[in-house]
Amino acid sequence: MWDGIKLSGFADEITMDLRRQIAVLKKLDISYVEMRGVNGKGLVEYSLPEVKEIKKQLFDAGIRLSSIGSPIGKIKITDDFLPHMELFKHTVEIAHEMEAPYIRMFSFFMPKNEAYAPYRGKVFTQVGKFVDYARASRITLLHENEKDIYGDLADRCLELMKEYYGEYFKAVFDFANFVQCKQDTLAAYERLKPYIAYVHIKDALWTDGSVVPAGQGDGKVEEILKRLKESGYEGFLSLEPHLADFAGFHALEQSEGEKKKLNGEEAFTMAHGALLDILEKIG
Repeated sequence: MWDGIKLSGFADEITMDLRRQIAVLKKLDISYVEMRGVNGKGLVEYSLPEVKEIKKQLFDAGIRLSSIGSPIGKIKITDDFLPHMELFKHTVEIAHEMEAPYIRMFSFFMPKNEAYAPYRGKVFTQVGKFVDYARASRITLLHENEKDIYGDLADRCLELMKEYYGEYFKAVFDFANFVQCKQDTLAAYERLKPYIAYVHIKDALWTDGSVVPAGQGDGKVEEILKRLKESGYEGFLSLEPHLADFAGFHALEQSEGEKKKLNGEEAFTMAHGALLDILEKIG
């Protein structure tokens, strides 16, 4: 198996109940969580005293945070920035309390059916404020290539990296998001590989963008993970299944009976198994 690699995941896709999240992570021998939602709401919505209670339950179970799966930067570029900056400052406090090394973030949703270029200056000004605060607070931001944000395609992610990359601003590589943006993932990887510090494991189909288990889509997951391993990557691989409505699940059923959706644990377990299969092939 890949030495130095660490598995994590968005356990709120299992369930929002923290105790059950912990139980399933332990069952799968995963010691990290990319915490986004827990016990009914987003982690960043909790007060620091409440966060301390969540931390205690996790740490008592031997589970640490790989990252805060925050919504920072996931507002419209035309929205009021000041309240969002205050949420960011609170998120930084939470990251320190939870001893999380990273905060996952985004570069703002662009207006529909408009060119991105006129908003570049505002995007960079606001991302710059995040980075300055992160630097002063000694926490590292991870920019995710989410569809419909400024940094959706590799070239615009690269713009952000060239401007802000350093100890406190790095890249998340998300296969499925690139596929859904009709971006070739190998080309994206080659452009962004010097900046990648974290990887989201989910795959998607080019035809309709639907999410499928890693290796079953058009994200070229196995090839890129192989290249990452050869490059000496030793960071996190974080499961983000998005498989509750996975259509291919029905083909795995033996009976002709009523079709059912995957529950959260089934979807997460399937995603985990698909990743392990790829890691086994890579060796």
